[in-house]
Amino acid sequence: MTDLQTFDVIVVGGGHAGVEAAAAAARMGAVTALVTHRFETIGEMSCNPAIGGLGKGHLVREIDALDGLMGRVIDQAGIQFRVLNRSKGPAVQGPRAQADRVLYKQAMQAAIQSQVGLHVISEPVDDVIMQGDQCCGVITASGASYTAGAVVLTTGTFLRGVIHQGTKRTPAGRIGEKPAVKLAERLYDTGLRMGRLKTGTPARLFKDSINWEILEEQPGDTPPEPFSFLTDSITVPQISCHITHTNETTHEIIANNLDQAPIYSGQIESVGPRYCPSIEDKIVRFKERTAHQVFLEPEGLTSDLVYPNGLSTSLPEEVQAAFLRSMKGLEDTVIAQAGYAIEYDYVDPRELSAGLEVKSIKGLFLAGQINGTTGYEEAGAQGLIAGINAALKASGAEDPFKISRADGYIGVMIDDLVSRGVSEPYRMFTSRAEYRLRLRADNADQRLTGLGDGLGVVGAERAKMFHVKQAAITKGIELLKSLSLTPNEAADHGISIKKDGRRRSGFDLLSYKEVSFAQLAGIWPELDELDPGTVEQVGIEARYAVYLERQAADIASLRKDEALKIPPGFSYHGIPGLSTELQLKLTEQAPETLAQASKIDGMTPAALMLILAHVKRGAHSGARDRADAAG
Repeated sequence: MTDLQTFDVIVVGGGHAGVEAAAAAARMGAVTALVTHRFETIGEMSCNPAIGGLGKGHLVREIDALDGLMGRVIDQAGIQFRVLNRSKGPAVQGPRAQADRVLYKQAMQAAIQSQVGLHVISEPVDDVIMQGDQCCGVITASGASYTAGAVVLTTGTFLRGVIHQGTKRTPAGRIGEKPAVKLAERLYDTGLRMGRLKTGTPARLFKDSINWEILEEQPGDTPPEPFSFLTDSITVPQISCHITHTNETTHEIIANNLDQAPIYSGQIESVGPRYCPSIEDKIVRFKERTAHQVFLEPEGLTSDLVYPNGLSTSLPEEVQAAFLRSMKGLEDTVIAQAGYAIEYDYVDPRELSAGLEVKSIKGLFLAGQINGTTGYEEAGAQGLIAGINAALKASGAEDPFKISRADGYIGVMIDDLVSRGVSEPYRMFTSRAEYRLRLRADNADQRLTGLGDGLGVVGAERAKMFHVKQAAITKGIELLKSLSLTPNEAADHGISIKKDGRRRSGFDLLSYKEVSFAQLAGIWPELDELDPGTVEQVGIEARYAVYLERQAADIASLRKDEALKIPPGFSYHGIPGLSTELQLKLTEQAPETLAQASKIDGMTPAALMLILAHVKRGAHSGARDRADAAG
């Protein structure tokens, strides 16, 4: 407990969004308070014990590139690392790591405790302090008041959270913890558009009750590939996971008990994540499937619990036991904790600016599941941006920090949220990004660390390592571009290219699938000076160069639209040729840029041109008015 009562930034909630927000604000130099129920739950992995995956792994690398915590912490706690889609190109590969829950919590709590300028207050928050349309602090359950220049809410599933297990309903933010009812009511009172969503988790099984001998083993990668650009190697002992499957008997048991499933009985009316469905959903939606894969993931090196990934459920415990025991290897399994669904309040993310500040409440930022997302990685990425912008707000800065869709999956996610809103919990996929050849997991630091360094959120160690790495990559590319061969010279070295008489640089040659760096080093020995990490990165850059050149015009057009800001309060009414429907949608959603306006349902190129013309006309008119006033 701190004796301070006034802070630059207050972050409410110690989940994955909260820790990133608090640490980022503190790195920015803001005196920051992290207010959470209990310090002991900081870093809790309340659902699956894993970090990363397709799309999600990209987010973690981007968090790390901006000196966030998640990548470094999972590297200290990961017990199985795998790069998904390794057989495909780098643009669609996704790093993932199975975590030891205890090690993850320990590493995250240590990171929070060691962060200069960050204070932890172990109390629930019941209310926010308002002065007009400005949020300037929080009030805890004990009645204590803490004031700040900016507040970040990262409440996860705690806003009026209710756990469902069969017909049993238990008010809770997560199992064993009380929900935030008063805070939810306060948010409703502000007039924000809000709704209900749901998510779920599977049962936890006792490890010794599983017949591992008859199950398919799934080892991790050797050697394991770290998440953080600061991690040299993984030193935590590695384990294997195992695979089993549902079967027709499993499906029959579930189908026969759907009347006891809250999502089908009408007990739950909110929407769950379509891309991470419960086993009940899978059985109903994919009736043609006779089996679904289930990954049995140990929860830690010393834990006696196993997480059956793929079996999220809210059926009664006795039904869960029955369908689990119908599966291979689980015939005698014993449930340690039954699975459940949790329903909670969220705020329509269209209420937010691209900096994650509530448009109608100055100084109030939201991050994580409160914005309608699902997943640790999505939450952490939002927390990072909210924390940075809360610190900027508290310092008096006028412009928030934003990441373009062309520069990061974080930018894609936030733009999707604030432009389109959500109809179900939002999950990141690589397919959501238009420029995924550029937005690769391997180059997240090249895209973002320089931005973070200029902003002041990146520490000295990372900044130094980044600049050394960038210099080496630049040198490697320049060296390759300075060396060249004619088609005949290439043929003499066993490299077959089109006989067009045109010289090709080493960088050009490296873009051919059949040409390896080792071949080029055999021709030009000076290439042996490059270290293996630089060689790998230069090779990826060479292979994607031609595609990125083709995308350059599209990215330039996006940046132009993102740069054209629509003034707050801009009136769309009375614009000739703009439909009444679009006028209403634009007024309601209040896009900040032309790029955001382009994503509104029903928007047409002609309508965008009308908006552009009137925004420019208003800007010119404003400039004339200022000139007249000055004169």
